Amino acid sequence: MKVQNPATHETLAELASDSGPDLARKLALARAAQPGWAATSLGDRLAIVARFRDALAARKPELARILTREMGKPIRQAENEIGAMTQSMTGRIDFFLGATAEALKPTTVLDDAGMEETITHEPLGVVANVSAWNYPYFVGSNVFIPALLTGNAVLYKPSELTSMTGLAIAELLHGAGVPSEIFAPVIGTGAVGDALVRLDVDGVFFTGSHPTGKKIAEALAGRFIRTQFELGGKDPTYVCDDVASVSAAAEGLADGAFYNTGQSCCSVERIYVHQKVARAFIEAFLENVRGFRLGDPEDPATYVGPLARAPQLGVLEAQVRDAVARGARLLCGGQRSARPGNYFEPTVLTEVTTDMAVMREESFGPIIGIEVVPDDEAAIARMNDTEYGLTAGVYSSDRERARRILSRVDAGSVYWNCCDRVSPRLPWTGRKHSGMGSTLSTAGITAFLQPKAWHLRRV
Repeated sequence: MKVQNPATHETLAELASDSGPDLARKLALARAAQPGWAATSLGDRLAIVARFRDALAARKPELARILTREMGKPIRQAENEIGAMTQSMTGRIDFFLGATAEALKPTTVLDDAGMEETITHEPLGVVANVSAWNYPYFVGSNVFIPALLTGNAVLYKPSELTSMTGLAIAELLHGAGVPSEIFAPVIGTGAVGDALVRLDVDGVFFTGSHPTGKKIAEALAGRFIRTQFELGGKDPTYVCDDVASVSAAAEGLADGAFYNTGQSCCSVERIYVHQKVARAFIEAFLENVRGFRLGDPEDPATYVGPLARAPQLGVLEAQVRDAVARGARLLCGGQRSARPGNYFEPTVLTEVTTDMAVMREESFGPIIGIEVVPDDEAAIARMNDTEYGLTAGVYSSDRERARRILSRVDAGSVYWNCCDRVSPRLPWTGRKHSGMGSTLSTAGITAFLQPKAWHLRRV
């Protein structure tokens, strides 16, 4: 399997894909080793993961460069992703280190007249983690860190677009003390991922597109195992007429729409703006976008890099053609960049309507549609007119107004005066085509545990 640099199309590496017998062997080894890992003290497992965190921090420049070269993430943003994993107290890993003991603690719910009722928690066993390429450290660790801490073994398949990063993660975990049988990387294309989820595992945790998630769900039908699907989004934000600062809202939303070259499931993908502030907002938003530097992702000054997947260029071109044909106004971009590589110019469309593909289908690229609306009711109707339900936001100076609007929006995460934000302390969960189940928060720890009910009578 070739790993190519999306900025240059240079082949970076050729990796051996796992075969069916390879998968069977890794599952057998994981199954045999998992009880011993579960019997390892929680203190030892916590110490191992802490060493992994420290190794990530120590090798951040090298790991960021690998990520940038294989999927095109601008180098500063690659460093930010790894840095947010390893920050003291507020980082992803430290959250799991601090919260797992409480999640594993037995709970006595009744102790009366000689009868005790207690709940304990046990690991699922061996879980398959099919991860994503856009934030391989974030979305992967949302699964494998709590899975390992709670005593599970993990068969971890990184995306074929970030396999070198996946192998680096495995190397660091093994170096920190996780047995190779307990965390086994699985390398290959989608066909290998399909074979992985069909193994006799105890849980499947997938991050990726809705079409692929649907195929996996169909493959798992009748299995009765734990599943979690973190899928896509068509995330809307509404800018109210009482917004405290039009320019601040424009700056925040431009970043929310174009960070990571728009390749985030929680990127702002639709903007609705009240007609009273529309002109000022669009002008400020366009000014921000025109200031984003497109270029070599290894250049620290670059903000917009290449798309990780070349086929997505055609998707964005089709969305622009559809919008313009239906009456949208193209304010900037709208085409591939002339430079070599998978580059698409930052694109802003106005006078868009709900029936346009750019306002209905996940773009996953540096493109945004902005629609002017007359009032809150129209904004709510537009925000809910989607098959997705991942995130939604409101910019307003009135907290209660924002709460009223967001309480009527069908989304798993909602934002007031911010966007494109994920916290390890809050559940990350989607509705409708955006997924099922939760990662992060205590819900993202107990997802890897099964309860056991104890009925204990003293005689």
